[in-house]
Amino acid sequence: MDLSQAVSDYLDYLAVERGAAANTVAAYARDLDRYVDDLAEHSVTQLSQVDRHVIEGHVARLREGGAAPSSVKRAVSAIRSFHKFAAGDHLSDSLPTSDVAAPQVPAYLPQVLSIQQVEALLDQPFAPDACGQRDRALLEVLYGCGLRVSELCGLNLDSVYPAEELVRVVGKGSKERLVPLLGSAKEALMTYTQEGRQELVRPLSAAGRAAYSQGAVFLSQRGSRLSRQWVHHLVERYGAYVGIQGLHPHTLRHSLATHLLQGGADLRVVQEILGHADVATTQLYTHVDQTHLQGVYFAAHPRAH
Repeated sequence: MDLSQAVSDYLDYLAVERGAAANTVAAYARDLDRYVDDLAEHSVTQLSQVDRHVIEGHVARLREGGAAPSSVKRAVSAIRSFHKFAAGDHLSDSLPTSDVAAPQVPAYLPQVLSIQQVEALLDQPFAPDACGQRDRALLEVLYGCGLRVSELCGLNLDSVYPAEELVRVVGKGSKERLVPLLGSAKEALMTYTQEGRQELVRPLSAAGRAAYSQGAVFLSQRGSRLSRQWVHHLVERYGAYVGIQGLHPHTLRHSLATHLLQGGADLRVVQEILGHADVATTQLYTHVDQTHLQGVYFAAHPRAH
């Protein structure tokens, strides 16, 4: 069978039968399209031509091309999943990935802000207009609710329950969870949705009309749903205003998790708030907290130097 057709069938399977998120399908498509193109350059165009050596050659070329270990590991995962599908669907007679090793990725501890940095970010002056109200609410909710950017952009008005102080979030794999909406995050969001958002609801375009009809919470100046790229831009800009260079939206999520654990929150509660399928992912923040404690110990202990 033609390799590119088999990949197309697999991506359809992911989207339709598995119900994978659009971002997941897009990421797999990028890795597998690069895989198909690379193999075609080496005269491998049929599924039956692929064996362990062919795949290892592709992985070696990724490394030689300067791909990060995490990118290579993700590509190997996509290739394995594809060939497992092909073998299970009888498109292939073998499973050529069984002996292909993924690279080891160095342990990564996420960057987190101090509580003082978070306060500086959220307490800075915002413009006294609709966009200023939106931007303050956006930053407050990103940190206060620990949302992913895609979750924030997908937030709708009917998912916000101010009386119950909860937000219903659609996370990875379309899994829903309820997240507390408290304090300054609730106040900023309510001010924006009741005042500033009304000024941004200008359905001047098809995107604007769609966002309005869907009840999108965070809108652009043209009334359309904010994009992930625009959220990245906003967060980086407001971070720079208070001296935090290169601030990423996910850093606010990391920071909330770490601050909750430092404050004594149960690991399972933090897992539920963040929407982690595996508690091992949440445990990463305990290592961050341990690093913080070691730093404090080293600075304060009279015999640590």
